Amino acid sequence: MIAPRKIKFEAKKKRNENYEFRIFLKGNADEKELDEQFHRLHKELFAGYDCSRCRNCCKMYRGSIPEEDLARDAEYMGLTKDQFIEKYLLESDEENRYQTKNAPCDFLGADGNCQLGDCRPESCKKYPYTDQPDRWASLYSVLDVIEVCPVAFEIYERLKKEYGWTYRR
Repeated sequence: MIAPRKIKFEAKKKRNENYEFRIFLKGNADEKELDEQFHRLHKELFAGYDCSRCRNCCKMYRGSIPEEDLARDAEYMGLTKDQFIEKYLLESDEENRYQTKNAPCDFLGADGNCQLGDCRPESCKKYPYTDQPDRWASLYSVLDVIEVCPVAFEIYERLKKEYGWTYRR
């Protein structure tokens, strides 16, 4: 598996190749089968991967918290909802959502774990979304994810092998 600190550099080197593979998948992959492949590879690769040793997602993105989670998250952090918002959050462009003030995410702990623990947002829990349904329809967003997550990068590389696909410049 590629080292987290090298992922952006290595993914950028393969940007054109990965884009071409995305086009290939859009034209050739069966949607249901592709979801199964992503899910299988996700399960296999994440089984032996410790995300707390990477956390590129937390380092490169701001956290996004739905308004309905604010009271629960504030209580978890020992703050009132207003204190929680003032200390950590900004209103987001998305309706009924807030985002952390900073990237790296304000809740990324020094140990690589989220300070919100199990209260962390669903979007964070599901990242890099490689086990979520309808991957065929969201292959374009996968291109961004493989520049951040070493596991997503590896999934994409393994899919190329499974399809017997090679890059032709």
